[in-house]
Amino acid sequence: MNVAELFQKGGPTMVPLLLLSILALTAIFERSWFWFGVLTKERETVNRVLDTVRRNDWVTATEVARQAYDQPIGRFLYSPLQLKEVDPELFRLALETSADEELAGMRRGDKILEAVIALAPLLGLLGTVIGLIITLRELRIGDIGGESTGAVTGGIGEALISTAAGLVVAILALVFYRTFQAFLFNQVKIFRKAGNELELLYRQRWAQDHAHGSASLNPSAVPLSNAPEATSTPNT
Repeated sequence: MNVAELFQKGGPTMVPLLLLSILALTAIFERSWFWFGVLTKERETVNRVLDTVRRNDWVTATEVARQAYDQPIGRFLYSPLQLKEVDPELFRLALETSADEELAGMRRGDKILEAVIALAPLLGLLGTVIGLIITLRELRIGDIGGESTGAVTGGIGEALISTAAGLVVAILALVFYRTFQAFLFNQVKIFRKAGNELELLYRQRWAQDHAHGSASLNPSAVPLSNAPEATSTPNT
């Protein structure tokens, strides 16, 4: 029995199952291509940006992140770096906002796979129930044990085709869905680690810059050797 015959004998629910399988395959191919690009480039981008920041070259680090703007990690790092001399709290807020946006974008396609995982087994079961109803309707009590019993048994076997098809589609979607969820969980850790290190380096720079600025404006920071000598007026 070839695929065309299986599709024909599976019943009317094979059509929506076919549509669900096409949707699932489209989402799987699109997400696979997306994650391939992310996983092969992001580590290099993170290392380049952080290494440049450690050398206190923030301008070059911003340019490196801008050049990687087509990647989620590049947009994540560029969002706070493009800000000019902002408060560390605003810097952290930019990191958190960008991380939320990028991680939400990485979940694109998950809803399709979730729908396929939920609907495919139900449609397969519905097809089997319909096939059983049609098959048992043709069965008469007097025919039990006769020649028609074999045809009924074959009809029941054909009715189970839709259930098998629904399970195959759902299992395929579930395998890739769990794989993409594992990739997303790993991205959360990478974003958190890179963001925390970038924020720490920025806070250190901010503290150093403002410590120098406050020292130059604080009169108490003037060395005593350079202070004018006090003059005393004679008592009259």
